[in-house]
Order: sequence, then structure tokens, then C-alpha cells
Amino acid sequence: MNDTYRAAAIGRTGRGDYGHGLHTAYQEIENVEFVAVADEDEQGMVKAKEQTGAASAYADWRQMLEQEKPDIVSVCPRWTDCHLEMVTSCLEAGAHVYCEKPMTWNLSDGDAIVALAKSTGRKVAVAHQGVYLPRVQGVRKLLEEGLIGQVQAIHAHGKQDRRGGGEDMITLGTHLFNMMRFFAGDVQWMSAHVTENGQELHPDHVREPSEPVGPVAGDCINSYFAFSSGVSGFFDSRKDQAGSSQRYGMEIIGSEATLSLRGGSGSELMLYPHPVFRPADGDQSWTPVTDLPDSGLGLGNQLAIRDLIDAAESDREPVSSAAAAVAALEMIHGAYASQITGHRVEMPMTHRQHPLVEFAQ
Repeated sequence: MNDTYRAAAIGRTGRGDYGHGLHTAYQEIENVEFVAVADEDEQGMVKAKEQTGAASAYADWRQMLEQEKPDIVSVCPRWTDCHLEMVTSCLEAGAHVYCEKPMTWNLSDGDAIVALAKSTGRKVAVAHQGVYLPRVQGVRKLLEEGLIGQVQAIHAHGKQDRRGGGEDMITLGTHLFNMMRFFAGDVQWMSAHVTENGQELHPDHVREPSEPVGPVAGDCINSYFAFSSGVSGFFDSRKDQAGSSQRYGMEIIGSEATLSLRGGSGSELMLYPHPVFRPADGDQSWTPVTDLPDSGLGLGNQLAIRDLIDAAESDREPVSSAAAAVAALEMIHGAYASQITGHRVEMPMTHRQHPLVEFAQ
């Protein structure tokens, strides 16, 4: 492997932009030389070049791959309509990839990326930044050490603002599902109830979200997950709930205590050191967990790239791999499939196209 890696980024100003800063995460990584950005929008290209200190900038990302021959490329746009083509081209050009989430809008495209990465020997990491952060890594260690006893369930909650329901589940829920798998492992099967204005889901409810990340439906979603580890998982999201900005996160429930993580980075981490709530027993307050470092999601991008490099050098999968991104997306598609069929959904799913596409026809 190279002592110094040549890195580049593909953005698309006005059509997914640069995601959550995937292009600016290289500046503190000593063995990376950031060489180029590509953006079809001229003003966006100039701005990104200034932000990154790149030596070169291109209007055509394909030309950038050919001319610069980067070792690592950030595929930055939030919109998923371009991800398959961009990631595929980067892999075929010999580059490892750090891709914005969701990696793809359907499972079939995700499978294609996973297969191509394997056949080319390249690595793909996906920007589920939370699982890279020291605080979240520390939480998993505490769980393994038995801080809350046997882990029994994870209750995850979407942000539940105006996007509550299907859009919340794909734009923010993908982080939660990836983190649930980080703590509990693979999902064996799942079931869900999806409604719109209190009605069972109907083809007319299928719509395009605020940004093109695949079709969505429902303003109320309740999902149940049976993890192979024996842990039970739950996810809920309703539209326009009071205190929506504070709802995003999860509780990890154990046989002896409960941990609460709020925000995508677990910035509010609290411990309820009791197995049950009994007011008659006196003070049973939640206590802050203060011995784990707190940091923003921006650090997660940098740590993800460092891990991607180590994964390439060690020939292992990144912490948040392409395969993990596909598995998180399955937890989203499985909710629709369960509602449409009226049955629980076995994982991995047999049908790899988006359930809502055929449903809406």
C-alpha cells in the first residue's frame, strides 16, 4: 500500500451538495494528500476547492478519476440517484470510497456495490459517522462489560418533525438502524405497522421525499426487530411530534439498568441504574455518563477515513461498511414489505427492489 494516499471528492452543488462535509475531513490526516474536487456547478467547484485546499478542480468527475488516479474518493452528494454510478466508477478506477448515506435507494444497487468492491479488492465505507465516535465505541465496550446487565432491548426513535414517518426513517433512521446493528448484530426477522393519517397504507400514500433518496410512505411507523443475538429492537416515528428535536436517539434496556443516547453522536448519554421504575423507593434519578468523550459528527468523518485506510491495509471491512449500509436499508424496506404483505419479513430479504415501487403501480 502507499505511504501517502491521494484523495479526492465528488460533490454536486444544488443536487445533494457535499453531504455532511465529507470533502473537508482529510485535512488532519497526515498520510493523505488531498489532490482534487469535482463539481458540475462552477461556483460550487470553486468553493469546494478553497475549502479543501485541493490543487485541482474539475467540472467532470469522470475526468478527475482519469487524470488524478486517486487512491480514495469521497462520494459526497446526499441524493442517492448518482451513488451507484459514482461509486462503481471509483471502484473500477482502483479507488477506495467513502460514501454519503444512504448509500443506495434500493437493495439491488447496494448488492452491486458490495459485489464490485469484493471483486476489485477495494473498500467502501459509508458515512454513518456515529459508530466511529469514541463515545459510541465506549458505549459498546460498557455494554460488553455488563454495565446494564444483559442487553434485552433497544428502543430507537426518529426525530419526528415534519418528516416524521417514512422520510424520517430513511433520512435519519438509517443512522439509528446502523447503530442498532453495531450494538446488537444482525436482524433475523422484523415486522412493522405503517399508517398515513390513521389509515392503513395505500398506494396513493407513496410519495417522493424532500430530497431524492427513494420513495417513502406513511406518517406513523412502528417497527419490531428480532436480532439473532436475542435482543429485541423497536423503532417509532410519527409526524410533527412535540419536542421533536429532542426525540432522536435510543434507549438500550438491560436486565439491571438502562442507557439513553440522544442525538446522532450520543451527545446526551444518561444511565438509569435501576432495573425498574419504583417512585416509592425514593430518588431514582438518571445520572450522566461523564467518563466517555463527547465529540461532533465531523470527527466521525475523519475517523471513518482513517478506518477506511486501515481496512484497506489490513484487508478487512470498514466499521461502517457497504454491506452494513445494505443491512440498515433492509430494516427500512422491511417495514414497508411487512405492512404491504401483512407478514413478518425474514432477513436478508429475498426481494431486492424497493417494496413501494411495485406497491404504487
